[in-house]
Amino acid sequence: MGDQVLIGYSFWGFLGTGTHDTPDGGRSHRRPLIDGLRARGHEIVFLQHNRDLDEAGHDLTGTYRWDAGLPTIDALFLEWRWPIDGRNTTVCGTVGHTCDLHRQQHLLAHYTDAGTPTLLWDKDQQLPAHHRLRAMNTVTVCEAALHPTSGAVRLLFPVDDHTLDTADPDALIGLSRNLPLVYIGNQYDRDEAFHQYFAPAARSHEHVVAGKWTRTERWPHVNYLGRLGFDHVDRLYRQALSTVLLLPDRYQRTGQMTQRLAEAVLAGCLPLTPTTIRDAARFTPPALHVTGGDHTATMITELRNIAGSARHADLLRGCLDQLDLFRLSRQLEVIDRVLDAHAGCVAT
Repeated sequence: MGDQVLIGYSFWGFLGTGTHDTPDGGRSHRRPLIDGLRARGHEIVFLQHNRDLDEAGHDLTGTYRWDAGLPTIDALFLEWRWPIDGRNTTVCGTVGHTCDLHRQQHLLAHYTDAGTPTLLWDKDQQLPAHHRLRAMNTVTVCEAALHPTSGAVRLLFPVDDHTLDTADPDALIGLSRNLPLVYIGNQYDRDEAFHQYFAPAARSHEHVVAGKWTRTERWPHVNYLGRLGFDHVDRLYRQALSTVLLLPDRYQRTGQMTQRLAEAVLAGCLPLTPTTIRDAARFTPPALHVTGGDHTATMITELRNIAGSARHADLLRGCLDQLDLFRLSRQLEVIDRVLDAHAGCVAT
């Protein structure tokens, strides 16, 4: 493959903080991943719209390169997009239309179908099991799960090495944590996990839920804040003693942990972890595992009793240690191995 690869990178989101009302779970890890690839000598050109500039007014063109055409590249990297009715399946130019899916189709037709090595990162587990791309020998499917589907490669959501190495649990537990419980994230496919693990604990502990939650009739006692700007996420975690790691069933089955784990832990917020998550002990210390809502409530009471103590620091230190699994350098090695495996397909 050579020391340097020109990667065409397709993502529908932001490198900066983005806009207040737009979901994008990649904001905490996308830029470290891009910067890490560049630090390893690869060149990057972004192939979707520059949403940082167009929507957020954040001009990063002095640092990064976007191209709305079809430039010559060595490899294609896709953060996989899927059909969303009423959004990216509508006619271009109609109200509410986003062109992420159409653009991805153009990229696949021009590059992948013509033999360009393609790394397809299925971050949301939306690629059908029998999709034609899985059978192409120039395509590598990556998933952010401990147990990816057959033929796929594990590529977890990265945590910057320096950020992880310099996190200080003693300093973090010394922050004033006046909020016992928080959940930050959207409702998508989390109703049952929320009902089982979070809502019962919310009856007995002060709490907030931040994110897009539109069907809340089952839990009238829960305090919903609505969406927060991305720059407020870390601040809220730093006020909170604990959160609960709520995952859709498909993530629980494959051991796919979202970026919320790292965001919480790096801010000193302890992640209570449902035991229904496959390989939960790979993500957090067993002392933070919960079996249901009542157990969650009891655990929060216990955490409040030890807040600021050496035991509190030890629990957080254990969480930080287990984030090593997500270390950026580990994920960059995965990508380089994939690129090297396609070396014979790329002109260097």
